[in-house]
Amino acid sequence: MAKLTFYGGAQSVTGSNYLLESGGVKILVDCGMFQGSSDAEEKNYGPFPYKPSELSAVFISHSHADHTGRLPKLHKEGFRGKLYATSPTLDMTFIALPDNLSLMEDAAARANHSPLFSQEDLDGLSGLAEGVSYGQEIELGPDFSAVFHDAGHILGSSIIEFRFEGKKIYFSGDLGNPPTPLLKPFEYPLDADYIIVESAYGDRVHEDRSTRKQKLRSIVKDTITKGGTLMIPSFAMERTQELLFELNDMHNAGEIPDVPMFLDSPLAILLTEVYQKYPEYFNKEAAYIIKSGDDLFNFPGLTYCRTSEESKNINGILGPKVIIAGSGMSTGGRILHHERRYLSDPNSTLLFIGFQAEGTLGRKIFDGAKEVKIFDEKVPIHCRIEAIGGYSAHADQPTLLSWIAKGAEAGHLKNVFAVQGETASSATLCGLITASTHVPATVPNLNQTVEL
Repeated sequence: MAKLTFYGGAQSVTGSNYLLESGGVKILVDCGMFQGSSDAEEKNYGPFPYKPSELSAVFISHSHADHTGRLPKLHKEGFRGKLYATSPTLDMTFIALPDNLSLMEDAAARANHSPLFSQEDLDGLSGLAEGVSYGQEIELGPDFSAVFHDAGHILGSSIIEFRFEGKKIYFSGDLGNPPTPLLKPFEYPLDADYIIVESAYGDRVHEDRSTRKQKLRSIVKDTITKGGTLMIPSFAMERTQELLFELNDMHNAGEIPDVPMFLDSPLAILLTEVYQKYPEYFNKEAAYIIKSGDDLFNFPGLTYCRTSEESKNINGILGPKVIIAGSGMSTGGRILHHERRYLSDPNSTLLFIGFQAEGTLGRKIFDGAKEVKIFDEKVPIHCRIEAIGGYSAHADQPTLLSWIAKGAEAGHLKNVFAVQGETASSATLCGLITASTHVPATVPNLNQTVEL
């Protein structure tokens, strides 16, 4: 009898970590960081509740830190099996992890303890990595195999299907929010016996995508008219590239005024270069534009700020401007310097284009805080606060339900487990799944084991 244990992502948006066992073979799906909560660091530094040395393989759905961030720690504690992911996912993971290491080393030094992992662990991990393609079957043992499918979330993101003991289980990873400006739509969990589905937006409906560009255009123009600064805290992967794509399109069409724009994120710049490396992953529209000779991620007036000196120079640019910088939830990165400078300016705007987890600075601002502390300095908030939900790279409630419904069509679906969402969001989604498909849907507890 196969079994599945939820060692992360249970009643939590972050920390994705699932152990699947069949026929004596143990594999892991994702090994992410816990983020945002008060006990996140304790969870990240704690020992794994399984023996990493006993794992045959680890499968990574995509390259976000809440799915990959503890991989080097896994190597540190003995993992020597195979690491499987799509080639773009591996490229972006091994760009992002060293960036994470640098931040952790600084934080560890301040807290007077060792970092979560070392460069040696990163190097060892990279030697275990094997890039795979969508649709490629990976043999794990007798009657146990895996197949990657397109999740449409970020470049190279995957839904991972496991075939074992005559059954099929699908891990959604993070599902995309189609149609997206760049990527192909996600695939479906056909003929599923079990589904592990993300539920970050299980209780919400996104704004119509057709209005998001209109809203972005309006916010850009309004802020520029007031002479203010538009700050956009943006995740380095996907959100930034989609934003550049749409700003490029608006610029080319003359829909927004010419003002200085800055991509103030060395990590986002490196990841944008990965996007340029894999145009075959793009949808037809983006591929057509590339073939026409347009650089999707660069246009007149846009400056890439790689060094801290280039970042500081933004302050000397007088008049209206647009700044895109990480981190997406304002938990660190260069956006904090810009927020400290411009949050108190009534002519400026802070625009959220992604989910703001509980406990983050971004969530406090989003929820209406009148004052926040940045670098131990109290900063009053007088600027305009805006959010565009249509920029979410996550599927919303109707999209999640339609994805599950497709998986239930064959009549084999025995159970759905809602993960990677706050408890209320997961529970709401489960109630709707059961009501619409008559399939049991469960919100698992952390460390809970289920037989399959």
